[in-house]
Amino acid sequence: MKKKFLFITTIAVLSGAFATFFNFKEPKKDLPLVAIANIGPLKDLELSINGIQKELEEQGFIKDKTIRYEIADVAFDQSLIPQMVTNLKNHNPKIMVVISTSIAQFAKGKIRDIPLVFHAITDPQNAGLIKDKNQPDENMTGSSDMQDLNVILSFAKSLFPHSKTVGLLYSTSENNDVVLLNMLRSAALSIGLSVLAIPIEQPRDISIRMQELKGKADFIYVGASAGIHSAMPTVSSEAKKMNIPIFDSEDQSVRDGLALASFGVNYEAVGRNTGKLIAKLLNGSDIKTLAPIYPTLQEHKCFINKNQAEHYKIKIPENAIVTE
Repeated sequence: MKKKFLFITTIAVLSGAFATFFNFKEPKKDLPLVAIANIGPLKDLELSINGIQKELEEQGFIKDKTIRYEIADVAFDQSLIPQMVTNLKNHNPKIMVVISTSIAQFAKGKIRDIPLVFHAITDPQNAGLIKDKNQPDENMTGSSDMQDLNVILSFAKSLFPHSKTVGLLYSTSENNDVVLLNMLRSAALSIGLSVLAIPIEQPRDISIRMQELKGKADFIYVGASAGIHSAMPTVSSEAKKMNIPIFDSEDQSVRDGLALASFGVNYEAVGRNTGKLIAKLLNGSDIKTLAPIYPTLQEHKCFINKNQAEHYKIKIPENAIVTE
């Protein structure tokens, strides 16, 4: 009898231990949920999502202890956006973060009862997400990744002073890219450059369409375009064949040896800006009081790839972060 009692007691203790273990591992369902709807797996977007989580953790919102996340993406297939957003909404998030213009536009048109925080949108006003650049709209505010194009073009021209034309690949299906084209033309005009813009309908068209840059573009600028960045190995390969240097808005391609240089927004900082807005919402702030956040010049960084700098025989500026 004692043995039987001891056996039952042991089982009960072990069961409790296992229950405690699994409860520790599995986030509580009653924790506030932050849903993140992403366009696709991209290193800089992943970096910015990490920035969101780091900022929230520093403000006391600890993953799986005081807050939980659900992150989904459509692998750049825009036809899957309605399904993804609807699925996330059905999980009753406290806040939904919407990454990319197409996702943010869809969510804004369908969701009225959940605070929406756009993330990494170049020009949210032009995209119809907000009516005023510095004011939230209905249930939406957010954090922009708007680049200072005057800085990047002036930087490129300082390295290649005889440049006359900058080439740009832009995705015709992305509002961010159309906005970027207009901004680039304006910035280029101010420093005496012309823009040769190449529209891209599908990533598979890049190799062929890039031939239009041969002998015409002095350098290529790649902006914050998810569609173009998803094909950066192809862009880089074709540019190298034509001996055209690439300047990117993001530093990851420089680190990977796909671009010569970048002078753009730090995407962790963009994520942290989004995290600040989410923290205020979680602490009870009304979204109508939270103005959108735009990157400061201090949140831009300069990176240069050493091997490519040697290939193009340029002197590396002292303020640049050098990668190999």
